[in-house]
This record gives sequence, C-alpha cells and structure tokens, in this order.
Amino acid sequence: MLNIVILAAGLGKRMQSDLPKVLHPIAGKPMLAHVLDNARRLNPDRIVIVVGHGAERVQQAFASNADLSFVVQSPQLGTGHAVQQAVPLLKQGGGQQDTTLVLYGDVPLVQASSLAGLIEARDGGMAILTERLDDPTGYGRIVRDSNGQVLRIVEHKDASDAERAINEVNTGILAAPTANLIDWLKRIDNNNAQGEYYLTDVVGLAVADSVPVRAAHAGASWETLGVNSRVQQAQLERIWQAEEARRLLEQGVTLADPSRFDLRGTLQCGRDVFIDVGCVFEGDVVLGDGVRVGPHCVISQAKIDAGAVIEAFSHVHDATVGAQAKVGPYARLRPGAEVGDEAHVGNFVEIKKSKLGRQSKANHLSYIGDALVGERVNIGAGTITCNYDGVNKFQTVIEDDAFIGSDTQLVAPVTVGRGATLGAGTTLTKDAPEGQLTLSRGVQKTISGWTRPTKKP
Repeated sequence: MLNIVILAAGLGKRMQSDLPKVLHPIAGKPMLAHVLDNARRLNPDRIVIVVGHGAERVQQAFASNADLSFVVQSPQLGTGHAVQQAVPLLKQGGGQQDTTLVLYGDVPLVQASSLAGLIEARDGGMAILTERLDDPTGYGRIVRDSNGQVLRIVEHKDASDAERAINEVNTGILAAPTANLIDWLKRIDNNNAQGEYYLTDVVGLAVADSVPVRAAHAGASWETLGVNSRVQQAQLERIWQAEEARRLLEQGVTLADPSRFDLRGTLQCGRDVFIDVGCVFEGDVVLGDGVRVGPHCVISQAKIDAGAVIEAFSHVHDATVGAQAKVGPYARLRPGAEVGDEAHVGNFVEIKKSKLGRQSKANHLSYIGDALVGERVNIGAGTITCNYDGVNKFQTVIEDDAFIGSDTQLVAPVTVGRGATLGAGTTLTKDAPEGQLTLSRGVQKTISGWTRPTKKP
C-alpha cells in the first residue's frame, strides 16, 4: 500500500497575500496541483492533503478531485503534528512494504522519477530526500556517523556550530514504512527551540529502533526548492519555464529566445516549428509541422495545423486554424472560431463562434460572430456581422465565392448567396441573392453654397 501525505496547511505570511500559499501558481496552475500531478504518477492507494490556513479555499479548489482526502490541522504545531492528523486515513496491508510518502504543497517541482527513486531507496527501511547546498542556512542538517550512516536531522535553530557547518540538508520529503511511521509520530515531542513537533525527529527514532535510514537525491537540484515568498515563486517560475523550453528544443522546436517563453499547460509540436519571443501558451495547444508563431502571441486551447502562420500580437483562444492559413498581426480568434485551410485573418479582425472557409479572407478591421462563411469569400475592411439584438444571437451565412464590400453591416439572421457581391457601405437586412450585386446607399448629394460654421467672436 502506498499512501501519500501532502502538507498544505501553511499560512505563507511572506507571500503577502490573502490567497493560501499552495494555491499560488507556477506555470499557470496552483503549486499544489503540480505536486498532485507527480504524486498520481506513482499510482498511490491514497492521497491525503493536510490543510490549515485557508482550508476551505484549498478544498474548494480541488473539490472535483475524487481521489483526494482532506484533514484539517488546527492549530498548526509543526510538521510532525501535521502528519499525525493524516494517520487515521492511512491505508495498511499489514506488511513492511506499506509505505507513506510525505510531500509538501509548496515544493511544487519535485518529479515523479525522483520520488520513485526515493521509494526504491527505502528498501525496507526509511529514505529521506537530501540536497547539498553551498549555503545551507535555514535548512535542517543531515548528521551522519563516522561510517556515513544517517543518524538524525537537526533543525538550523537547534544546531551547534559544528552541525551548522554541514552542507547536506533535509528537503523534508521522506518515505517510511507506514506502521513504523505511525509509531514514531506518537513518540516525538516538542522539546526544541520552536516548541513544535518536528517530522524530522522520526529519523532519530528510526535509528534508535535499528531501522535503516538511507538518503536519496533528486534528479535535479531545483526539484526540491520551496516557495516562501514572491521572489522564490518568480525564481521557480523561470526555472520551470527554462526546463519546458529545454524539452521543446530537444524535440526540434526552434525558440527565438528560450528565456522569453511561457508555457502554462501542454504544448505538442510537430517538426520544424518556430516560436518567436514573448509568446504565452495556455491549456492544451497543438502546433502542426512547420507552424510559425510570431512575437508576443497568446495561444490557449488551440489547434493550429501544418504550415500555418500566426503573426505578431495575435490572440487565439479555444479555436482552430487550418493548414497554410495566416492569422494576424493583431488578430483575435475567440472560442468557436474555425479558420479553414489557406484562409487569411488580418490585422484587427475578430472572429467568434464562426467558420471561415478554405481560402477565404478577412484582412482588415472586421468582426465576424456567429457566422458560417464559405470558401473563397472576400470580406472587406470594416465589415461587421450584427449578430446580437441585445437578448438573442443570430447566425449569418455567407456562401462560397461571395464578395463583401468594405464597411458592410450584415444584420443577422441573413444569408448572402453563392457568388453574390455586396457593395461598400451596405447594411444588409434581407438575404442577398446569389450571383447578384446588392447594395443599400442613400442618394449622394452636393449642397451648393454651403460653408463651414465658424466660431463666434
């Protein structure tokens, strides 16, 4: 049986925020969500989250996660006391293979591979995840005997000068036999400088009970970094983004500047994809072969097919872009937008819940909402589908090969027939027949002798 206990009760005073610390984001999702993602990769039998400050908000944020159990730590009397609260929920099969893994909601980047290695290192005893730091100030030190065996962990405030000179530190993450851990938690005390029940004291108890304590290391030093301030949050954000960028580069993606790239979800790329500087990807995004994304674009929940180009400063949200299509610069595709193969969406064009057919073009300053646009349609500058009457929305249909003149208003529901032409400045309130020119304009007049008004003295 594998139990995972995640400590998430801290206030996070240094964050200077009303938001519980574990809900602050890294790469677009709460720190606690990162921990859970990697915990689940270990296929645990139970996940228990210990909450405290902001408990209701934390539980609400993960209310849809049926595999989670929550316990409240109140008051907060230390890490050992926090794990004690989870004991009634721990599963046991009765053997020494029963394991409880303790993680922290504010240590978001530890990877499942490192945790699997920690559990393997336990090998019938206890295993702790340690790190060697050039400056170990503030961390608990790993005290070993002359043979290099782990004896105990001493917190910085309780350490002697000799112990403070040790640079191997405790990350707080440990894997222990469940039955032993429950027993050790009953035996720890708060006789220390903080007056708290330290989880780290179970190491000394394990040694006293002749249970071997082994140390393991994470695959990368950044995995064990915690967040206690906005500064540390920002540092971990850039570390993680650098890792995401490295993975994409290794897959063959070209990033104009890996340090100016943000992924806040998942990004699947084909071959020979190019991403310029300052782009943000959110949710699940798929870029096909040869896609080029210009600078400072925001792309979320989108699929962009092979050879398409997204020009600078464009926003694509919950939309699809066909092969060889071109979008932008300064275009906005809103939810439900479908841009067909080889279609063009130009500068300051907004499309919402509409389909733009193959080789159709809307190149300038237009709004297309709730519309079905066929193939090879040309939509002139300043065209608007008037889809909303203040209460209900209606659809506009523009059939294949239609030509929509500039500054046209299409008052839905209305249909423009195949091959029809709408003259510039038309306000269309009735269907336009196919193959015909339709226009609506007032009579042009010139007023002879008219003069501009002047200011009164």
